[in-house]
Amino acid sequence: MRGIYFINDQIQLNDLSKEESVQLQEESLLDYIHEHKIQIVKLNPYQLNDHYTLLHALLYDLKKVNAPLDCFIYYSEKVLNDFILTYPARWLMIKSYFDTMVPVISYDSSHKSIV
Repeated sequence: MRGIYFINDQIQLNDLSKEESVQLQEESLLDYIHEHKIQIVKLNPYQLNDHYTLLHALLYDLKKVNAPLDCFIYYSEKVLNDFILTYPARWLMIKSYFDTMVPVISYDSSHKSIV
């Protein structure tokens, strides 16, 4: 399975600092990706990280490459809410490139499931 993951580096989750929120998202997402053997795709060879932090950049790269992918992985809908509310048409365009949208709210590795 091939996918892309998103980390919101501007949000504070669970009363954590921005840095701690990024770390929480990254650890949860990477655990899920590893457990489900998802191959992360880099659409832009000049991209510094394996993940996206800007959904506008993701949409730009998706349009440029124009290749459908299996999944878009993100921590929770909370990390996307501002973008979805502000740019609903762009969010629909992003979603159209993926077969599945995967929120990883709380990944429990001891039970091998999403809680």
